[in-house]
Amino acid sequence: MKIKELILFTNNLNKQLEFYTNVLELELVKQTSKSFSLKVGCSKLTFKFRENCTPYHIAFNIPLNRENRALNWLKQRVDLLPFGDNEIIEFEHWNAKALYFYDADNNILEFISRKELKINSEEAFSSNSILNISEIGIGTSDIKSIYNSINTIKSIDIFDGSFERFCAIGNEEGLFILVNKSVKKWFPTDDEIYVSDFIIKGNYNFEYVNGKIIEIA
Repeated sequence: MKIKELILFTNNLNKQLEFYTNVLELELVKQTSKSFSLKVGCSKLTFKFRENCTPYHIAFNIPLNRENRALNWLKQRVDLLPFGDNEIIEFEHWNAKALYFYDADNNILEFISRKELKINSEEAFSSNSILNISEIGIGTSDIKSIYNSINTIKSIDIFDGSFERFCAIGNEEGLFILVNKSVKKWFPTDDEIYVSDFIIKGNYNFEYVNGKIIEIA
């Protein structure tokens, strides 16, 4: 599943612009008084101003052999969010390793390397090493309903989990992380999960508004 563009909302537009362009060193491709867009590998990440907004969880794929270099690169720029003593967190059943950190809005960001993608790199790690946007978290109180709404737009596989607490749908290239906000918190920080509006474009095109999936052209 490909995520071509992810549109999120912020009430700290200038701080987020500073973070993503100067801290993460992502390429700015468009800017207006109310929004900005960044090149993130083969995806685009856009932030739009909105007075009332809540935090997100998003993930970015990186090459599978670059976790340690990504760790060193990040530690020069941000405070990592470890799980116990582990700054690089291994998910054996996903054949993946991940690093977590906050952006300027306390959105939980994740760099994740996935063995199944079989993408290596011999270059020094930089923002250009990021492959694409690979995950967006969707907070809800009814995982099954959200799954059915997305599956109605276009058939989508369950990658991991169930309809009780946590359900990842899609594939290693792109995943929707459906989470029951009533019984679960965000990993690895135990931050509260919100029903946060967003817009996505790619293989699936929809808005998530007030906990509902609305298909767009």
